Amino acid sequence: MIETEMQAEKVVLVGVESFVNNRTFEESMRELESLAKTAGAVVADVFTQKKETLDGKYLIGLGKLEEIKANVDAWEIDTVIFNEKLTPRQNVNLETFLGVKVIDRMQLILDIFALRARSHVGMLQVELAQLKYLMPRLSGSKGLELSRQAGGIGARGAGESQLETDRRHIRHRIEIIESALKKAEKTQENSRQKRLNSGIFKIGLIGYTNAGKSSIFNALTQKMQYEQDELFATLDATTKDFSLKDEFTVTLTDTVGFIQDLPTELVQAFKSTLQESKDVDLLLHVIDASNPAHELHERVVEDIMKELDMADIPVLVVYNKLDAAVDFLPTILPSVQLSIKSETGAQTLRQTIIEKVSGLFTPFELALPYSKAYLLPELKQIALITSIKETETTYEIHGSIAQKAQWRLEKYGLR
Repeated sequence: MIETEMQAEKVVLVGVESFVNNRTFEESMRELESLAKTAGAVVADVFTQKKETLDGKYLIGLGKLEEIKANVDAWEIDTVIFNEKLTPRQNVNLETFLGVKVIDRMQLILDIFALRARSHVGMLQVELAQLKYLMPRLSGSKGLELSRQAGGIGARGAGESQLETDRRHIRHRIEIIESALKKAEKTQENSRQKRLNSGIFKIGLIGYTNAGKSSIFNALTQKMQYEQDELFATLDATTKDFSLKDEFTVTLTDTVGFIQDLPTELVQAFKSTLQESKDVDLLLHVIDASNPAHELHERVVEDIMKELDMADIPVLVVYNKLDAAVDFLPTILPSVQLSIKSETGAQTLRQTIIEKVSGLFTPFELALPYSKAYLLPELKQIALITSIKETETTYEIHGSIAQKAQWRLEKYGLR
């Protein structure tokens, strides 16, 4: 058997700095490079241009475009990736001028999602986003999209399946996917309703991509969620229950991370997945303390939370990767700063969560007769117990419980 290895695509990156984006431009370009590498590309060069008015035909100036063309020819570049969203016409013009495949930031992100999707629902969500992105790009340029069926970065997922590229067939495929997703949403909704009706306290992880959410998920639940130092390592929502304190059980949900300029097509397609984070009682906003742009990342996540109507959910801010941070100063207070991979990281986080949850709970006192001692283990599962004192006839119990679960104390003789 002859072993072969797929050749990594050589790409050049292009970005335009303007008055609108000059404060975030450098970080955005660094992020574009990370995205390209995550997609499996080798970045040969980076081109930037300061331009207040974007060119309607090529986005960038003709002089800069000729410079890029010379580089593409000299280095046998496979793909040119633009940081800005390209119009369908700009895409066609650029590919014609440069003679190679041209994609933009959004298509690159969609491509990475296609690589990362593991579940059937996740793959459908990605394909739906890709097709909706593809639809307006069919007008007047079937050759552009047909050329992408050969594969490579920007053509995975829906592109690899040789989907028909005319509008009628794509609309039909979109209808099929949306119908399948609605059925899946009903199943997910039933599971969510069961958790809601159970009264169990739910915690969700939210944050910028690669902030360490999956590492925190693993540390708290003792489960093995996939974790890597890469963008969008986790796409599919995962929920596990674990004991927060003694026998008190909560659920923890990990879902997709966010990024600057997250395509609207993806936000819409992943709405059911993101719904898992909307139905929680407490959000852990995980931030990479070692990233110099963490303040920008915080704003991106907060903006998306508002977009998803999650701004009213209580939040505990967790600065992670403190061991790798240099001259770090938290920009959000109160917050907890730690490295989840350290010996004390998980313990510190767990204790901080307990304190936060206690502050959200309603205190209670009750006297449980010894004859009902069999109810004690269940009580410890649904409430945070502060103390249990034995008297002659009863257990005198002090603790706190979620307001939505207070009804469960009736059978214990709540005072």
